[in-house]
Amino acid sequence: MKVSALMTAPPVTVSPQASAQQAALRMAEQAVGCVLVAEHDRLHGILTDRDLVVRATAGGLRPETPVTELMSTPVTTVAVTDDIDAAYGAFRRRGVRRLPVLDSGRLVGMLAIDDLFRDVLQRLADLLGPVSWSVPRDSRPESAQDREL
Repeated sequence: MKVSALMTAPPVTVSPQASAQQAALRMAEQAVGCVLVAEHDRLHGILTDRDLVVRATAGGLRPETPVTELMSTPVTTVAVTDDIDAAYGAFRRRGVRRLPVLDSGRLVGMLAIDDLFRDVLQRLADLLGPVSWSVPRDSRPESAQDREL
């Protein structure tokens, strides 16, 4: 399976000129925990809700602080054509929760570790559904206690 099958597109972005407050508002509007800092489909960095709390708020910075002062860079990415195993490896090696997805250097999506969890759980549900229907419900003989009910 390719990364493109599980990624979210388009990704939620802000421009490098955006302020911390604008980024926080964008996260709230889109109900996401991070935004990608990008311009013309070119990725500059990533800004998480944790970055806003730890670097901006706890650091005593003003809401007008540019996202370029708060974002993380360089950013670990995956290619849209990568096999999902490459994403698993990147998550493991880098200890990140989100991977921007690029297509020939152009930002096209976001893959979160939650997307992988959702896929695994769906696969398990797909597997267990038919299996659970084929298992006999209860092959024990009826007991005296069962008959009383």
